[in-house]
Amino acid sequence: MSAEAALTPEAARAVAPELFPERKSPTKAQIDAAIEKCLDIQRRAVTFQKRPFAALLLGPDNETVLLSHQSVDQVNHAESSLARLAYCHYTKEYLWTCTLVSTWEPCAMCSATVYWAHIGRVIYAASNEQLATLTGPGNKDNFTMNWHTRDVLLGQQKDVEIIGPVEGMDKVVMEESDVYWKTTRKS
Repeated sequence: MSAEAALTPEAARAVAPELFPERKSPTKAQIDAAIEKCLDIQRRAVTFQKRPFAALLLGPDNETVLLSHQSVDQVNHAESSLARLAYCHYTKEYLWTCTLVSTWEPCAMCSATVYWAHIGRVIYAASNEQLATLTGPGNKDNFTMNWHTRDVLLGQQKDVEIIGPVEGMDKVVMEESDVYWKTTRKS
């Protein structure tokens, strides 16, 4: 077997099937409800002058919120902080059946942390391009990078499911996030 063939989701499942239990797909209503819960976390963060990013971890039923987090600062993002915390509290097998939900598309650091934490699904409301448009060029609070969660997670040994941007909810997240970003954009 070639090295490339050994680094596929099928090969990983064949070697360690117990690490990849079946995941239950979320409904549109569950996705929208989870993003609304993320928006509640994000609103709270903004009231404390924190950046408008929020994440939560849904249990296997796609409804139970197990953990939540907001952006702490430019290197302690909501998604990566949440993924590290989740890995401390739950088994890999369990995390594979869980979903990390975020108001914004996770960055490369956060996407990689989700991968290493063995979280099986990512849902995000608004895209990186939408964030870049909202924050503007040269924003000292967010120098948006040109990447996508799919660029980091697809084609790896784990087939992390990615849902996003979520049509309709992306506009809500942009509008609510602009409460913060309009105070940081250069004119």
